[in-house]
Amino acid sequence: MSDTDTTPPPLTFGWEEWISLPELGLPAISAKVDTGARTSALHASDIETFGPASQPKVRFDVHPIPGHYELAITCSAEIVDRREVTSSNGERELRYVIRTPLTVGGQTWPIEITLTDRSGMASRMLLGRQALQDHISIVPTERHLQPLLDYDVYHSSKLMRTIAPNRALRIAVLSRENNYSTRRLVEGGEARGHTVEVIDTTRCYMAINPMMPEVHYDGKRLPRYDAVIPRIGASITPYGTAVVRQFETIGTFVVNNSAGIASSRDKLNAHQILSRYKIDMPTTAFAASPKDTSNLIGLVGSAPLIIKLLESTQGKGVVLAETKKAAESVISAFRGLKANFLVQQFVKEAAGEDIRCLVVGGKVVASMKRTGAEGDFRSNLHQGGSASSVRITKAERDMAVRAARAFGLGLAGVDLLRAESGPKVLEVNSSPGLEGIETVTKKNVVEKLYEEIELNVRPRPARRKRAE
Repeated sequence: MSDTDTTPPPLTFGWEEWISLPELGLPAISAKVDTGARTSALHASDIETFGPASQPKVRFDVHPIPGHYELAITCSAEIVDRREVTSSNGERELRYVIRTPLTVGGQTWPIEITLTDRSGMASRMLLGRQALQDHISIVPTERHLQPLLDYDVYHSSKLMRTIAPNRALRIAVLSRENNYSTRRLVEGGEARGHTVEVIDTTRCYMAINPMMPEVHYDGKRLPRYDAVIPRIGASITPYGTAVVRQFETIGTFVVNNSAGIASSRDKLNAHQILSRYKIDMPTTAFAASPKDTSNLIGLVGSAPLIIKLLESTQGKGVVLAETKKAAESVISAFRGLKANFLVQQFVKEAAGEDIRCLVVGGKVVASMKRTGAEGDFRSNLHQGGSASSVRITKAERDMAVRAARAFGLGLAGVDLLRAESGPKVLEVNSSPGLEGIETVTKKNVVEKLYEEIELNVRPRPARRKRAE
């Protein structure tokens, strides 16, 4: 053999060998070698197709360890064919065919695999003629002539993190609006090879039972999603959180959980949660009885002060009372409408500015300073405010992360005020808009979100069975 010869050394297989399918996230699987079969076959369950008709994909589960059905590795791959296969007992079956690299003995080459139910077979995989390269010889009386692998890899969280592939995911965005944020979530996911489907939350309905909880949509059961990104509008919070809760019941990974969404929308509950976790905020008071108006104002200090409806959004339902008399008038008007509201300290030194920190997966990925329109104390962009990129302090960064964590939100917009005594959390938003902060900071925050999703949908290690 010459020095320039790149031909790999010959391999010898027995009738059973350990192999790896790295792009499917299967580092160790025992395969039976069958020269009588043309195409290889892999035991797969819950097989579902997804993606566009021009580039269809298939998603399926593999139980690589015999007898350990609690461990399911979810795989996905592009479909290269759909082929009728005749089994050894003469049964015909139409199977999906995928192509993926096979690794054994330090060598890697692509093979075709059909997906089928092999639960009745002793081995999880069958290696056919197409997978056996010309330089492979077979010794049918021997087994495990190539290096032995071990199922222990599936029990190690450290190893599982390193072997999980960047596979194509099927993701649902719960949204009723065709706005910038929704379009960016679709665009950003598809750019990473995922299939992203927009689902109108109000058109979902639920089958609630202990055996097969399901979410239905337009007369059909929704497929299994790898992840759900909730974009629940304030007007449908109760129903929207019920839909998110149903996905949680099924076991789908949700970026923002139902409890966190509901708590962040209820301003009274939100401030109580911030208080519980000792996260600083403007002094806030709440009361139901009109007899307590004077004491209520006194709890937060002297005027000016803020009066805020509990379910206000985008700066609506927020009033600045310049004097105590004005505060009493506003409170009286709100009570006359039977509206629930908070009375809150006015942080004068903030000068109509706040800091929006976008937190993804426990990290601040972008931040901007928002300034209210001239003569308006509210800094919301929806109320005519302006925004600019800003560098935040370590204290501000830590406070934003703590606030998002207090609500259990994987994606949150945390609004901070810069007060003389330090940063104060004004609000935690579970459906933050993406247009303003991406435009101002020039940062691709959607990419950061998908990195977090990909990390969270990796397979978890299997628990070891105790010895009998």
